[in-house]
Amino acid sequence: MNGGDAKSNSMEAIYAAKEEKFEEAAEKLKAADEALNRAHNSQTSMLTKEAAGERVDVSLLMVHAQDHLMNAITFRDLAGEVVDIHKKISK
Repeated sequence: MNGGDAKSNSMEAIYAAKEEKFEEAAEKLKAADEALNRAHNSQTSMLTKEAAGERVDVSLLMVHAQDHLMNAITFRDLAGEVVDIHKKISK
């Protein structure tokens, strides 16, 4: 869920930047970062348990969630670049 929120906020940041609403874009990128942080914390918790020898079941749902998280991270990085490009173009 947090990965999806991060991707949505990143896309909203791009939309805001296209309208030259750069403060809103920055807020959306910050919200994306916060969602990614929550997702990362969940992932780290599971990895820590497994590293400590605790069995962690891997389900199709877990694989799907990991896929969403990795895509959201990439999308967030690109959204930051797109917002920066819009800022330069608007000058």
